[in-house]
Amino acid sequence: MNLRTWIKTTFADARSSSAATQVEVQEPKRQSMRIVNGILTLMIVSLLIVPIAFALPQDRSLPQEKTAVVFDQNIRYFEAGQGPAVILLHGMGGVKESWMGNFGALAAGYHVYAIDQIGFGHSDKPLLDYKIATFVDFLYAFMQTQNIGKATLVGNSFGGWIALDFAIQHPSMVEKLVLVDAAGLAWLRPIPELNPSSMAATRTLIESVFYNKKMISDGDVQQVFTDRMRNNDGYTIQRAVAGFATPQFEDAKLASIHVPTLVMWGRQDELIPLASGEKLRDGIRGAKLVVFEQCGHVPQIEKSAEFNRALLEFLGK
Repeated sequence: MNLRTWIKTTFADARSSSAATQVEVQEPKRQSMRIVNGILTLMIVSLLIVPIAFALPQDRSLPQEKTAVVFDQNIRYFEAGQGPAVILLHGMGGVKESWMGNFGALAAGYHVYAIDQIGFGHSDKPLLDYKIATFVDFLYAFMQTQNIGKATLVGNSFGGWIALDFAIQHPSMVEKLVLVDAAGLAWLRPIPELNPSSMAATRTLIESVFYNKKMISDGDVQQVFTDRMRNNDGYTIQRAVAGFATPQFEDAKLASIHVPTLVMWGRQDELIPLASGEKLRDGIRGAKLVVFEQCGHVPQIEKSAEFNRALLEFLGK
């Protein structure tokens, strides 16, 4: 089974397991045309997110994409459900579609948002020096546009770093915190090439994300490489990576977090090792750690059913 077939099967399983409760959503015309014509919805990511191209099943509709104007920039997002607010934060180079294996399950009981963060996906890409503070400011302002006074933040990788820093800067606005293979601590391993500009570098990055390397075909690598240029987020990634040289890490700030926190990790994560998850658990008072076996950097995709169960159990407490 190659990567695209596995992703289709994973998303189909996630859909069928939550079909009874999943909210009905409509698809914009341009997204319908993209699916009808078989164009891949891609997640092109670097070290801190999911370097994978995946094809949505032809019969699966995306939620309607909405727009919020934040600091005069267009932020695109999906929204569904009712109840307490939950905001899903992708990683560097990621897209809101990366949460589609989890979105429906959450929307059954929560008011869930998946956003293209500034500089990525369909959101505007201003020429900024992208720092953690940049993303935190945009998240704060986005919540204001939606009249969200308090929300649970769920962040994967670089998105986890943003959620972590937001909880430190704006504790009264965070109900609960979920850190999924999150960045934000001093690097425990050498940083690989984060902004790949060749087929070989792209394959290396993709293979570092998943537990099962055999799923990745030459076609997957070529599609990721091609869409990487189309996605046009190379400048954002470049400036964000440059910012790693400045003191933004959160190691010394963990004790200041007092919201209920769940840390979720793939045991075989080759990018950010489980030791970082254990440090987050030990540094944040009362934090719990869930480890997924035979899983890499993106348990919300590789282990979506288990991930959804653990997340919903935590949110329901």
